[in-house]
Amino acid sequence: MDEGTNRTLTQTGAGTPMGGLLRRYWHPVAAVAELDDHPVKAVRLLGEDLALYRDRAGTYGLIDRHCAHRRADLTCGIVEGEGLRCGYHGWRYDHTGRCVEQPYEDTAEPGSRSKERILLKAYKVEALAGLLWAYLGPDPAPLVPNWEPFAWPNGFVQVVFSEVPCNWLQAQENSADPVHFEWLHDNWGKRLRGDGGPYAPRHLRLEFEEFEYGIVYKRIREGADELNPLWTVGRVCLWPNALFTGNHFEWRVPVDDATTLSVGWFFSRVPAEREPYVQERIPYWTSLVKDPRTGRWITTHLMNQDFVAWAGQGTVADRGQEHLGRGDRGIIMMRRRFLADLERIAQGSDPKAVIRDARVNAGIALPVAGREAFTRGVTREERERLGRDGVLGGAAQREFAWLAGQPEEVKRAWHDAMGWD
Repeated sequence: MDEGTNRTLTQTGAGTPMGGLLRRYWHPVAAVAELDDHPVKAVRLLGEDLALYRDRAGTYGLIDRHCAHRRADLTCGIVEGEGLRCGYHGWRYDHTGRCVEQPYEDTAEPGSRSKERILLKAYKVEALAGLLWAYLGPDPAPLVPNWEPFAWPNGFVQVVFSEVPCNWLQAQENSADPVHFEWLHDNWGKRLRGDGGPYAPRHLRLEFEEFEYGIVYKRIREGADELNPLWTVGRVCLWPNALFTGNHFEWRVPVDDATTLSVGWFFSRVPAEREPYVQERIPYWTSLVKDPRTGRWITTHLMNQDFVAWAGQGTVADRGQEHLGRGDRGIIMMRRRFLADLERIAQGSDPKAVIRDARVNAGIALPVAGREAFTRGVTREERERLGRDGVLGGAAQREFAWLAGQPEEVKRAWHDAMGWD
């Protein structure tokens, strides 16, 4: 890949081609429960510094982080019955960015219309599946994708955030790279644990298929055959910046060109013996990427291992130095589709996987290997069998396999829901 194309695909700031493309999608930026605990949060998204808040009327807002008066930080502001008030001089803004009150000016000059000239940039926010989604693009905004798993019953959901010091694209390319499971997670992971035994089963066959909402990859490893769900169904590189593996989503949200916010949404179907189960609150937490005592990368969990690989490619990977192989066909497919999408929006069309039809968005089905374990519900015994078959992966384990640092209170709530001792 030449240097110019690499810049085109990796730069996401306002006014850049990929920045314009990604602004046409909704991005998860926080958990709903976060604003229950703290009603204002600093958000940096696609290179823009913003203040996310929920006022006392329950309205969400996402506006410029700095007050138009003297640029004070609005994340240190006060939520009101309507809008967010700057803590420095009291200027108040509604969710559209409009200044609706200037306390001293309104007192000193009653009837002054000076505030009507003040308008901060403001973006749309919607809540879905325990997440808060932001849209920074042109109107009319598309619908927030309502993926089928968001409505699955009898499940325990948790949301996990991680900040990774690298560009979003190398994170997302991991979503179309099945061979890395064999080496990064299985073989390297074994060596990290001090296991000097034989290497894990090799990948024998790979297939990549583009579909309406992304790319499906399918694989066969030694010891498996064409009846294995990982071949008949596969996993999903979800458009434009997520991975879906059946029981969880991972979004790779561009904070800026040098930082990616990993947002994980994890669903654990409770055993049939524990149904019905209703979750009252979706917990959230932040996973550490490096050990604060030593500064070394944390490598004990699956996604933490991914973070090491992504950041190890450099802050922005130099794709001009690559030598791609047969296992990289999904990555090539992804890059070509992004370039084609840039042409589509230049011609005034929507890019891939933008959803505008509410009937389509009622609950969008995706390929799910081991679907019955999440939709029908299975007994503890069936769950353990599916885990041994590799269909459920980390979803079958009693320790949270994906990210390090699960808080004890979240672990207790998860184990209680699952009926584990």
